Amino acid sequence: QVQLVESGGGLVQPGGSLRLSCAASGIIFSMYSMAWFRQAPGKERELVASVTGGGSRNYADSVKGRFIISRDSAKKTAYLQMNSLKPEDTAVYYCNAKMGQGFAPFWGQGTQVTVSS
Repeated sequence: QVQLVESGGGLVQPGGSLRLSCAASGIIFSMYSMAWFRQAPGKERELVASVTGGGSRNYADSVKGRFIISRDSAKKTAYLQMNSLKPEDTAVYYCNAKMGQGFAPFWGQGTQVTVSS
């Protein structure tokens, strides 16, 4: 059974930092690209960042230079380090694991990130 369990969300002031974690089980971690998506109220879910099994990273323009995605194969965990947070980063953040084209992705349950003073 595949499980993706996110943690690390919370309330932070503008300019602050948070680190999200996504612990995976039930998959061969190295075979999956890992990604973080987010969904704000009234908006569609959007890709924030992704990292392949080989370590290639991709970021949404809105987070480039502020967020860093990483993965630890030994711990089967993906991370999203979020710095210089803005109110517009407020959303539910979801972890995603995908093997490749033609395969359905797996999703975590989501973790709330709120940026507010």
